Amino acid sequence: MEIIKVIPRGYCQGVVRAILIAKKTVKENPDIPVTMLGMIVHNQFVVDACRKLGIHFVEDKNKTRMELLEEIPSGIVIFTAHGVSDDVIAAAKAKGLTCVDATCPDVIRTHNLVKEHSTIGDIIYIGKKNHPESEGTIGISDKIHLVTSIEDVDELKKLSLKNILITNQTTLSMLDTAEIIAHCKEIFPDATVAKEICNATSKRQEAVLQLQDVDLLIVVGDARSNNSNQLAHIAKHAGIQESYLIDSVLDLTPAMIDNHKRIAITSGSSTPNSITDQVVDFLNEYARTGIWQLPKTVNVQLI
Repeated sequence: MEIIKVIPRGYCQGVVRAILIAKKTVKENPDIPVTMLGMIVHNQFVVDACRKLGIHFVEDKNKTRMELLEEIPSGIVIFTAHGVSDDVIAAAKAKGLTCVDATCPDVIRTHNLVKEHSTIGDIIYIGKKNHPESEGTIGISDKIHLVTSIEDVDELKKLSLKNILITNQTTLSMLDTAEIIAHCKEIFPDATVAKEICNATSKRQEAVLQLQDVDLLIVVGDARSNNSNQLAHIAKHAGIQESYLIDSVLDLTPAMIDNHKRIAITSGSSTPNSITDQVVDFLNEYARTGIWQLPKTVNVQLI
């Protein structure tokens, strides 16, 4: 059994930046409540580690960021790496909250792009419904139209869209996004395209697509992490017959691993590197000794 470490994998710069901002904020304000508006990134281990630092969280998948904001009475609010709309920022300031912005720079770039274009035309935004990044982006203007599939694009034919810009959420599948963009161009041939899948997401997906003679891919990441899910999804396009998305080494079972010759390990950009390294180390030891003995705890190192 051969264990292959996919490179790059794990934390991206945007996630590291958000965590450092959160740590700095709580350290510099020991007597002021600090609350994160949603999950800082989509990884429960990161959230739990931030809680231990003294950061509070308001999170409910059935509530918008504006609705969650109502649950923060005072203090400092940190906006997550996924970003928020200007309306949410304005509402937070109106409540007297001190705002700290941990939005990923790639998301900020997309926000600036759609803000500028919304003054002169419509935007077709390819994203995941109810994802915080999509929510924050489409909340910028009513000129932004969310599509999640080819069928959604077809529905736009009913509208009178003008001077169209096509763009997307930063953490989507490159292949799926390209397919939807191609369909958009068939219907709106004069539309301009700005591909906004971030460098970290694209490079991790490309690394999986370039794998050869691998019969199992293990992706270490939270089930709520879109970029982690896309890595598992894209495995089929790389000719990898089986893939699993796991939170940590504790999710592994012999049934997953046995009867596979070449196993590749990667992780989403919101997964602490220490958690992925623990999976790699465990599987290397199992390949060497044949002894299956999982560790008792997950090795979580925030930074």
